[in-house]
Amino acid sequence: MWAVGCVAAVALLVAVAFRVSPWPGALVIRAVFNRGGHKTLLALQRDIPAQPVTVLKDQRYGKDAHQLMDVYVPNSVIQTQQTLPVVVWTHGGAWLSGDKKDAAPYYSLLASQGFVVASVDYSLAPQATYPTPLHQLNDAYAYLQTNAARLHANAGNMVLAGDSAGAQLSSQMAAIITSPSYAKAVGIQPSLAAAHLRGVALFCGIYKMQGLTQPDATLPKIVSWGDDVTVWAFTGSRNKSGPRVRQASTYYYATKAFPATFITGGNGDPLTNAQSVPFAAKLTSLGVPVTTLFYPKNHTPSLPHEYQFTLNDDGKQAFTALTKFLTSTTQ
Repeated sequence: MWAVGCVAAVALLVAVAFRVSPWPGALVIRAVFNRGGHKTLLALQRDIPAQPVTVLKDQRYGKDAHQLMDVYVPNSVIQTQQTLPVVVWTHGGAWLSGDKKDAAPYYSLLASQGFVVASVDYSLAPQATYPTPLHQLNDAYAYLQTNAARLHANAGNMVLAGDSAGAQLSSQMAAIITSPSYAKAVGIQPSLAAAHLRGVALFCGIYKMQGLTQPDATLPKIVSWGDDVTVWAFTGSRNKSGPRVRQASTYYYATKAFPATFITGGNGDPLTNAQSVPFAAKLTSLGVPVTTLFYPKNHTPSLPHEYQFTLNDDGKQAFTALTKFLTSTTQ
């Protein structure tokens, strides 16, 4: 009986802990996402051969320990004064996991197409809550401009990119850079001028944050629970209709000044129809040049969240579409 009582007490404490703090749930989700990130890296290492690219690792762009970036520079410009357009990639991971190295071979492949690619780390939730990552990304953009010559970067020709949570952050920074009133509301003085932001490339992102806090009857309950925890961990609030949740929703703050956008999502990813398709439509309605890559419902194989990092025929199609967009946007 004593043992049974102890088990029950522990179970109760665990249940209470999951209800009063995002930490327990966040750690569970982080472990799952970190394992997925490692699998992605291994698969990309298998599928992408070594590229003629130099990686400048762990460039410190701010005072926080997490403010590091890896910069991928084509070898062809290393011994020259040439500069190239810059793609700043913000990784995904539900704001509470992920690493700048998770898709390293992909960034090398992208750089080999004639770009400087900066893969940026930022402080993760729940340790750091909104809007900390935004301030850090703003620091990263400033660092790239200050160190442009050393990094062979054309700081006046920059594209923001990201996947999943990184797409949310990159899209929000694009809105901040192109809307002075929104920048003021968020409390950020953009380090990158709107004229120097040439485009945004968004993969499998979130643009209406409250959509993650609304249970979806078509999905397993564990998915809705996970979405709820990630938003709680990121915003620091359980208020699903609170000001932070709304403010982090780029859908409501993009203006006609938003830069040219490439946006995609897999047909097997619930976020595509709930997030990417509506955001693409909203940008189009504002007159923003939008390039989309969506797939019919019956497309096979069904393409999951983060499908672009699997370089089968569909992943290769997405990469080709991305490089075509980047080339046309930065010319």
